[in-house]
Amino acid sequence: MTASSLSSFPGRAWALLAILVLAGCSRPPAAEEPLRAVKVVTVGASTYDTEPEFSAEVRARVESRLGFRVAGKITRRQAELGQHVQAGQVLAQLDPQDYKLAAEGARAQHAAALTNRDLAAADLKRYRELREQNFISGADLERRETTYKAAQAQLEQAQAQLASQGNQANYTTLVADVPGIITAIEAEPGQVVAAGTPVVRIAQDGARDVVFAVPEDRAALVKPGSAVAVRGWAGGAELEGKVREVAASADAVTRTYTVKVTIDAVTAPALGATVYARPKALSRTGTAVLKLPTSALRQEGQGTAVWVLDKETMTVRSQPVQVATADGNEAVIGSGVSPGMLVVAAGVHVLSPGQKVSIYQEKGKGAAPGSPAQAIAPVQAPVVAPVATR
Repeated sequence: MTASSLSSFPGRAWALLAILVLAGCSRPPAAEEPLRAVKVVTVGASTYDTEPEFSAEVRARVESRLGFRVAGKITRRQAELGQHVQAGQVLAQLDPQDYKLAAEGARAQHAAALTNRDLAAADLKRYRELREQNFISGADLERRETTYKAAQAQLEQAQAQLASQGNQANYTTLVADVPGIITAIEAEPGQVVAAGTPVVRIAQDGARDVVFAVPEDRAALVKPGSAVAVRGWAGGAELEGKVREVAASADAVTRTYTVKVTIDAVTAPALGATVYARPKALSRTGTAVLKLPTSALRQEGQGTAVWVLDKETMTVRSQPVQVATADGNEAVIGSGVSPGMLVVAAGVHVLSPGQKVSIYQEKGKGAAPGSPAQAIAPVQAPVVAPVATR
């Protein structure tokens, strides 16, 4: 098109052309977001279905660390880990040579003291005879009596020393004082140990305890004598026990209180076995509570919240809640909701305040039109389904 032809182009044609160009450059209107379908539960009164259960360990009522009463070098160790030993059975031995020499020296001192006492006794007898014949004074006789008493005391001292050294030699052999199971080895042959250093640890035969820890807020509820149900980790019959002891102070690291439960030694699981303990004092089965599935909870700021559905406007609003504890896979709600509320049970992280939603319906399970119970699951047995997406 030439310049002359453009100049003759009508003004209205120019306006129409501009409108067409602008219409072709404008964006199409945004499509409206489809209505999201959500699964909801009706808040209603429910009860606790589970009992608090703690992981525990089976231990011996009495477990002792045995060591030599004298120092020395270990030459032999007969005890093995897991071995069952009887009272009087030899567990380990020290090198006894030094103690044998000391015992021989004490025996020689005893012999010398015995000879001195006998000489003093003979002198005293002779001086008594001389005193009866008035050949010596009474002072001379008293000196002989004093000499005899000193010799007798030295003999008694030597006898005690000999007995002590004999015991020291016997202490080089470590024996089990009670029947039990070796649960730990803490020293090996060739090691030089001081007197009293633990060498083996033995769990005595007899009573067995189930030991577990409870948090501070529940320790006061567990009383000595209260019943505890015990079940094995690998199955088996459930055992009944009674609380024997509750720690008076909390553990410095875990801040929990140790509880010891006595069980029948005949039916008790193997020593060191893992079991589960359910204190009856902590059971709240049957207590009325409000529960929600954990999928309905979400973090909002520093707290926990749920989405509540308004049936009239079919919109959701955020409702802060206080979670008291857990009951299986459900959360026990302390405050924030009341019976009859409709709470979104799935898809809580893709909703926003005031958003319109629809109630999710499973295919083939539709309720009558307009029924308020349509696709609403009861809170006692919520069925969580995914949020329908585009």
